[in-house]
Amino acid sequence: MINATKDAGEVLVECRNVWKIFGGRAAQAVKAVEERGLSKRQILQDFDCVVGVSDANLQVRRGEIFCIMGLSGSGKSTLIRLLNRLIEPSMGTITVKGRDVAKLNAAELREMRARNIGMVFQSVALLPHRTVLENAAFGLEVRGVPKDKRNSIAQAALEKVGLADWTSRLPRELSGGMQQRVGLARALAADPEIILMDEPFSALDPLIRRQLQDEFRELTKSLGKSAVFITHDLEEAIRIGDRIAIMKDGVIVQVGTAEDIVTSPADDYVSEFVAGISRVHLVKAHTVMLPVAEFAKSHPDVDIESLLTASPEADIGSLIDLTMQSPRDALAVVEDGKPVGIVTARSLLRGVAGTPDSACGEV
Repeated sequence: MINATKDAGEVLVECRNVWKIFGGRAAQAVKAVEERGLSKRQILQDFDCVVGVSDANLQVRRGEIFCIMGLSGSGKSTLIRLLNRLIEPSMGTITVKGRDVAKLNAAELREMRARNIGMVFQSVALLPHRTVLENAAFGLEVRGVPKDKRNSIAQAALEKVGLADWTSRLPRELSGGMQQRVGLARALAADPEIILMDEPFSALDPLIRRQLQDEFRELTKSLGKSAVFITHDLEEAIRIGDRIAIMKDGVIVQVGTAEDIVTSPADDYVSEFVAGISRVHLVKAHTVMLPVAEFAKSHPDVDIESLLTASPEADIGSLIDLTMQSPRDALAVVEDGKPVGIVTARSLLRGVAGTPDSACGEV
């Protein structure tokens, strides 16, 4: 198991100026991009080629769940397949643990896929005539791991995903959610540092889907894994991801935490996505608080030391609960034992509504 705290912040996967262009004249289109900076539309018009990914830049850090979200055709699935070179990039550099993926020979690429990167697709593709245990151990079998050892490892992986009692069953005896758990166990059995997930839960019922989202996040964090998770659902990305990249027409429009994206959308496209998202559990005290000096100047009669306190990471929901318990409609945001800001009833309402606060609230 990888220590979740080891080398925190280390970049495991990086894309620099990555393009993927599909079509018979892709090489000419790439040259035109380099020389003339053509747009996606111009490439389609001039070369009859489709841009799947356009100038993508991103970093995935150790221990991070990085979600890539976009509608159908946005390029998100193309991008994740570029990460382990299931398809070749047209231009740009992709590195995994500092190694340029495009420069790996066939044997090195197989080794990287077997040891560093595990992948779970929307269609989990279990072998129908093999048991759950045999399916979970399949990747290790391909690597030539002896049967007893691979079965022991697969058994442990199945226990992690809650399928310890189903090892002798066949895939047809499992529900859709259970089959996805087998796919995850198969990926975990190889003990990769990075797990790629391509819309694995999108075909499941909402209740099972939410359950698996929570289980996946908890399991990934407890094992210290890094993950790239593809989804078309912003709520799923928010529920799972530490950071989120939003894609449109092959372009990464914005990268940030859920709070960053909800409170400061990069453009109208992102704004439309976040319009229906509740801010109650996303927006934190550090975002809605007022400067202490500004509050003190407007409210000289208020003893800041007497206010109930909250941490900078407390969300709006918990701040509302605290405010209802307070004799005053204000809370002190405290870090390292010192007030760093004040949350008022007005600033809370601004946080919920998603509009900037330019004045202190009344207390």
